[in-house]
Amino acid sequence: MKKFRIALAQINATVGDLEGNTEKIIEFIKRAREKDVDLIAFPELAITGYPPEDLLLKPSFINKNLQCLQKIAEESKNIISIVGFVDRKDDIFNAAAVLLDGKVIAKYHKNFLPNYGVFDEVRYFQRGNEIVILNMEGYKIGMSICEDIWYPENPINIQAIEGAELVININASPYHVGKVKEREDMLKVRARDNLISIAYVNLVGGQDELVFDGNSFVVDPDGFIVSKGKAFEEDLVISDLDLDAIFRKQLKDNRLRNLRAMYKREERVTEVFLDYRIKDKFETIPQRIELDLTEAEEVYKALVTGLRDYIHKNNFEKVVIGLSGGIDSSLTATIAVDALGKDNVKGVLMPSQYTSKESIEDALQLAENLGIQTFTLPITDIFEKYLSELKPVFEGLKPDVTEENLQARIRGNLLMALSNKFGWIVLATGNKSEMSVGYATLYGDMVGGFAVLKDVYKTKVYELAQYRNSISPVIPQRVLEKPPSAELKPDQKDEDELLPYVILDEIIYMYVEEDISAEDIAKKGFDKKSVERVIKMIDRNEYKRRQAPVGIRITPRGFGKDRRMPITNRYREI
Repeated sequence: MKKFRIALAQINATVGDLEGNTEKIIEFIKRAREKDVDLIAFPELAITGYPPEDLLLKPSFINKNLQCLQKIAEESKNIISIVGFVDRKDDIFNAAAVLLDGKVIAKYHKNFLPNYGVFDEVRYFQRGNEIVILNMEGYKIGMSICEDIWYPENPINIQAIEGAELVININASPYHVGKVKEREDMLKVRARDNLISIAYVNLVGGQDELVFDGNSFVVDPDGFIVSKGKAFEEDLVISDLDLDAIFRKQLKDNRLRNLRAMYKREERVTEVFLDYRIKDKFETIPQRIELDLTEAEEVYKALVTGLRDYIHKNNFEKVVIGLSGGIDSSLTATIAVDALGKDNVKGVLMPSQYTSKESIEDALQLAENLGIQTFTLPITDIFEKYLSELKPVFEGLKPDVTEENLQARIRGNLLMALSNKFGWIVLATGNKSEMSVGYATLYGDMVGGFAVLKDVYKTKVYELAQYRNSISPVIPQRVLEKPPSAELKPDQKDEDELLPYVILDEIIYMYVEEDISAEDIAKKGFDKKSVERVIKMIDRNEYKRRQAPVGIRITPRGFGKDRRMPITNRYREI
């Protein structure tokens, strides 16, 4: 058996850090070469980071990325490197380069450009049309980029018919709940249908609201995963493949033979012959398959990764959080400590006359459990001063949400004062349920530079808190058990003003993520008036969501790039 050794370099690239990404790529090439790797593959647009967005409209950015590609080629000696970059001809292309012994041997341009959800590639790139196959000692290797492999009719079909034993698929595939299994199931089908092994390498790390989960893997022609990397961590996944065994399997199956009999080579197919001899190896690398995560563990790691990278990649150091003694601020603070360390997280208690003794105790207990520094800034006197100044204008009017929002805005001002004075970034603590129905105060509890739980439903907040407490019980049990309340007026309870969250979240999910009509939601057993009320709240609060801080996306349809509703909009569902 001649072992062909591949390495999948699951790196955390930073958008725009061309020099830093280049150095990281070179470092991984050197590590792979020490392990006698024959071919190393890097993620999609590894040099520029993903997504570079309007940086792609800057010619200087594109030129610098091409200079970096050449620098990487010079370091790719006695090893084949496949690196994602931006190519430039008459237009620009999302591309993969094949590097060997100081030269760019071949280039492949992405054939299918995604333009849905968070993707906007048609805005920037020209679609490629060529299909590249590498030939090395008679063995054939195909190449593709991310979206290319999601279509049943894709470059892999032709590469398999042309005799490829292996296809390298490089990716920047963002995470959302369920994406890992969906991706793996699809690639297993592609491998089985084409009698080919597929090596899938994915980006890892946070980029604004996106989180990339890694989970790079190799699947064999029978659809079995034979090697898999870590989730949400940089990794170098090394596998030894028996390309002869794959060829023998193809010989015994008539499907490819029948397709080849009808196949006429297309002009767009380019076969590139590599002057490379597979290295002799005396030891086989043990196949490594990282265990799958539970959903709660997966989401929690995504939130930790997204927060850590947003803070570090934007050159912040410390964060500050308003601690209310409630579940949202407790979970946000816990994630922040896990992401950044306790010394980089500050908590602020801002009690009013409506704040319960239990909430203060719970906030202080949480801070003690996490080991973070806290400050207590009571707002009662400030609130009374506001009311005194406004009394002449409000004369004769009953207290309402105005007075509630005043308290939230006082707290927002205090947090921003600490942010300005010390350079701490404020973390907003609102969740997706609140953001959906507008149960949040502009310039109050919506204040912040980053919203960790922005795409996390309230019911999921409790699941994540329980998961984290199963590791070490840092969130006080009473926080998990007491009814959630904004504590902006006497005896206030969230669910009295909204609905029980288990019902509210289902309605929001169906309307926001599934686009199910009010009538059809009601037919599923929900009270019609409650459904209509929730939908009205969602529709009329688009202006608030547009002003909310960026937050981590963990669902298939987060607010922002996924769901793009006009603010000025007279269409109503009901």
